[in-house]
Amino acid sequence: MKRKLTLLLTCLLASISLTIAQTSKKVTGVVFSEEDNQPVIGASVVIKGTSIGTTTDLDGKFVISNVPSSSRTW
Repeated sequence: MKRKLTLLLTCLLASISLTIAQTSKKVTGVVFSEEDNQPVIGASVVIKGTSIGTTTDLDGKFVISNVPSSSRTW
């Protein structure tokens, strides 16, 4: 009985950690011009090492959803 309980708890913890590891991130931000500190309209923003990206809106803002948790964000 104790062995079955230990196995059940081990499987439960493993499944929780795998679920957490698979969650995706959401990256948001604003792109400003270095020259005049104004928002950049239509700038391409791409997650390094992937093909996931977007462009900025009229206020220089962007949102990228479903970023893999293994990707680095700075």
